[in-house]
Amino acid sequence: MEFRGDEVKVAIIYGSKSDEEVMNGASEALDKFSIEYEVFVISAHRNPKLLLETIERVEKLGCECIISGAGLSAHLPGFIASNTILPVIGVPINVELNGFDSLLSIVQMPKPIPVATVGINNSYNAGILAAQILSLKYKSIKESLIKYRTVES
Repeated sequence: MEFRGDEVKVAIIYGSKSDEEVMNGASEALDKFSIEYEVFVISAHRNPKLLLETIERVEKLGCECIISGAGLSAHLPGFIASNTILPVIGVPINVELNGFDSLLSIVQMPKPIPVATVGINNSYNAGILAAQILSLKYKSIKESLIKYRTVES
């Protein structure tokens, strides 16, 4: 498990292969700004030990932000946030109840474990939010975001 280079790093983690279609929007947004990322499919319920090991590894590799998508009980983003101080962006995935169950599970994290949360199935916005977080440190991303927001959107 290694990132593709020495550039900016984001981890995208979701719990099931069935979430891939929804979560592709995050990759699309990160690609737009040439932000390097790695995707992991790991369930917090089925394989918590591997998830903990992955969180430790992405921290050691220099990851600066984590995007996590989850449906149903939507435990994954909160589990990740409770095991790192990296910013975690949660993407509620519509599986049942129009995704509101997932939304509430992610957004209602107790103090002091925040998870930034975007709209239901809106992983693209999670990628944009990750870019905005990284733009505080990386001038090239900031310039690209300004251009994107003023010219392209």
